[in-house]
Amino acid sequence: MTNTVQQPTETVEETRDQQSPDQRSPRPNRRRRILLMAVVSITLLGALALFLAGGVFNQAPTAGSEPSMTAVQIIPLIILVVMFVVATKWPLNIGVMGLVASFGVGYFMLGMDDKEILADFPANIVITIIGVTYFFSMAQRNGTIDIIVQTCVRLVRGKTLLLPWVFFLMAAALTSLGTFSPAAVALLAPAAIGLAYESRIHPVVMGAFLINGAHAGGFSPLSVAGVLVHDIAVKNGFPISQGALFTASFAINLILSVLTVVLFALLGKLREGDGQHADLETGSTGRPHGQQILTLVLIVAMLVCALGFHLPIGFVALSAGLLLALVNIKEHQTFIGGVSWSTVLLVAGMITYISLLQHVGVIDTLAEMALALGAPLVVALVLCYVIGVGSAFASSTALLTAFIPLAGPLLATSSLSASGTVAALAIAATVVDVSPFSTDGALVVANAREDDRQRVYKQLMMYAGGVVLVAPALAWVLLVPTGIM
Repeated sequence: MTNTVQQPTETVEETRDQQSPDQRSPRPNRRRRILLMAVVSITLLGALALFLAGGVFNQAPTAGSEPSMTAVQIIPLIILVVMFVVATKWPLNIGVMGLVASFGVGYFMLGMDDKEILADFPANIVITIIGVTYFFSMAQRNGTIDIIVQTCVRLVRGKTLLLPWVFFLMAAALTSLGTFSPAAVALLAPAAIGLAYESRIHPVVMGAFLINGAHAGGFSPLSVAGVLVHDIAVKNGFPISQGALFTASFAINLILSVLTVVLFALLGKLREGDGQHADLETGSTGRPHGQQILTLVLIVAMLVCALGFHLPIGFVALSAGLLLALVNIKEHQTFIGGVSWSTVLLVAGMITYISLLQHVGVIDTLAEMALALGAPLVVALVLCYVIGVGSAFASSTALLTAFIPLAGPLLATSSLSASGTVAALAIAATVVDVSPFSTDGALVVANAREDDRQRVYKQLMMYAGGVVLVAPALAWVLLVPTGIM
């Protein structure tokens, strides 16, 4: 799933600019700056610790030489850190920076030509992203997604405490079929948060369930994130089980949702009191017809082709999308606009640049330095927390492409489960997207009542802080030491 930082903050800031002077507060800005500085400092100190690890922790003489980095390795690594800092501070696509950095490092430092620089360009992942976003942009525009949502909502009429679970399952279904996490949250958030106010459920609870559900299905064999993580693992020599990755992600997000209910119930904030009811149209949308029926049939056909016949989901989704486009040829340009080009750039740029780092030995050297810090279990826990904290502010997809290769040497020199370790890293990188600094969290804030957004923003930020503290450890405890995957 793809995180952004600046865009969500701008959404919240625009709302605050519309408030009266006595309603505005500089605290969220200060908190954001403090948290951002803390994350950057931790990242830089962690990098420094890795560089010095050999000298600090290996004082005793050894037969082999201590791992060290050359200038050719250090400079590209510094560029990578700078890219993350810049993408966190400003709304720039880190994938574009990755492609430019790949050209600069590859051409001027390593003497590579364009074919060598793009040798590991992830064409299959790019096709998958284009295909699934192309198809589901049509499913949204022709009303198929709305019909699915309204049908599910009507099934629990009068049982309001089941509503968060309904949206959890709907978000999981959308992302497991290939919809991006931010896209699924964007599709469902207006109805979910509106129903939360109407049924007096805390909007943070509803938002957390919606985001957890999106991540629960986010690593299915059909999803872009699931394909991305699997392909990176295979490329680095430690194939993982896609089914196990999906099951682990679903289970841990389910556990986090249960813990969320328990926490808010203990605090007495599960319900909001009488409050004000939001205006929400929950009436019947009628039976599906025309393009909507065709879209539902094509979704089933995509499942059969991808799961039953193991056809590449990217090309299957493009084929299904082309059929829908032929039915509604006049709006074809709007469907093309629904492709997530920013994610295409992000994934392509980051994987290309990380492949360049692997070419010069940066990943292997960093892994050797990390192993020098302690036992493999401890290293895995540290990686889970670093990727989790970083993902609360930066792109989850970018961090996954950077950190999963680090697990290769760790797994090669230990008895840790490849599927369990990679799943823990992937889950730690995504569950923290409840942060209001991420796209998913910001969508929840943006759909809150105008007079309630500041409160939702603050409480969601506190909730996200708890998730950052708990979720990486939970993923590590359940998946790494147990070896159940």
